Amino acid sequence: MTAHRLICDLQGLQLFQLPVLTDNYIYILYDKPSHQTAVIDPAVAQPVLNFLESRGWSLDVIWNTHHHGDHVGGNLQLQERYGCAIYGSDYDHDRIPGITQTVRDQEEFAFGSWRVEVSSTPGHTLGHCMYHIPAADILFCGDTLFGLGCGRLFEGTPEQMWNSLLKIRSLPGTTRICCAHEYTLSNARYAQSLPTYSLGLLNYVAELQTLRNRGEPTVPTQLAAEIAYNPFLQADQSPMREAIDLPQTPPAQVFAWLRTGKDDFRG
Repeated sequence: MTAHRLICDLQGLQLFQLPVLTDNYIYILYDKPSHQTAVIDPAVAQPVLNFLESRGWSLDVIWNTHHHGDHVGGNLQLQERYGCAIYGSDYDHDRIPGITQTVRDQEEFAFGSWRVEVSSTPGHTLGHCMYHIPAADILFCGDTLFGLGCGRLFEGTPEQMWNSLLKIRSLPGTTRICCAHEYTLSNARYAQSLPTYSLGLLNYVAELQTLRNRGEPTVPTQLAAEIAYNPFLQADQSPMREAIDLPQTPPAQVFAWLRTGKDDFRG
């Protein structure tokens, strides 16, 4: 995977992406006016340490979306080095290493002059949450939504995950979907296997493949593209329901059908 990159610089708010492990992404936010730094889901510590030290920055806070090891693995080492706060879901208060501040659905807090909204998004895990900066169109959604896909249901129900996806779908189409893994092309193969496959999807996947051929990430994606092409966001829409012959089935059950299909997919 490529080295870190600057995703955006908006009114002094800089967002960086660090690829780590096989397919994980760690995100780093730096607010120039306040000199505050946040790290989102540090799977490992050393790349973050190297990045911060190369710039002479400290670390104020870690935002964890859920408790899985490839999202919290660097927590304690970073906390030991910087004494940073660690935010995570109230549900995960005993599952996130070093947690100092629990957050709940619809809670808000400040990062510099920016307002951050927390949403509970159970499904992948029961304690999963996401962090949204509305004024910057940035969403850290962890493993709830991926490029052309969504997270596996390790703890939650299809109903919970579908409702979590609806929360994301309700956001502005310009929202950057900062998910935690590079799974887009794998997810694309499943999307292309469904009867709703379209020329638009084919062209979109070709653009994504070009990025990967250049060694560039496919994420963040834009929510508008996910609404247009991600099958998991279409479980309540007639074209999808009719194409898979479930026209009267409740959306959560259609979603469950799609998720099971992806779990079993070997394409």
